[in-house]
Amino acid sequence: MMTEKQITAVNADEKIKQLYQTAFPEDERIPWDDLLRLIEQMSLDFTAYFKEELFIGLTIVYPRKTFNWYWYFAVSEELRGLGYGQLILTRLIEKYKGQACVLDMESPNQNPCPNPEQRKRRHAFYLRNGFRDTNVYRSYNDITMTVMMMGPGTFTIQDWDDITNELKQYWWPDDLKD
Repeated sequence: MMTEKQITAVNADEKIKQLYQTAFPEDERIPWDDLLRLIEQMSLDFTAYFKEELFIGLTIVYPRKTFNWYWYFAVSEELRGLGYGQLILTRLIEKYKGQACVLDMESPNQNPCPNPEQRKRRHAFYLRNGFRDTNVYRSYNDITMTVMMMGPGTFTIQDWDDITNELKQYWWPDDLKD
């Protein structure tokens, strides 16, 4: 039986921080202290998943009126490939059922890149679970991101610009290149 725990700046522990910092490349993650501040300011849905006492993984979703942004999703390295990612994604899909949900991921079409097989597996995983390509691609810090979506509606470059401008109200790194 998998359980969930809402994470706040107060209860975020070292295991959660370590997974966050090791699962995502530095260029793709918000510094930990900034993320803890944003959890409160943006009302992010930061959830940790457990099987009894075993920490399985984490998700961070930015709930919005027009679509929910699946911002971060990671399973502990030693538990990957055991079906936990599927269980977590199924829960997220159920939680936001009937609502548009969007995520960006390292593009499986970027060439060259350091992790082509991982990108292809991740892309196929989301396709199997009902996400579709939006044909919106954004690049920053030499990483090309593919935007995927599930649920009603479409996602356009204007939607990307809108969320980017919204995020700038809360946080924006000085060194991020458009």
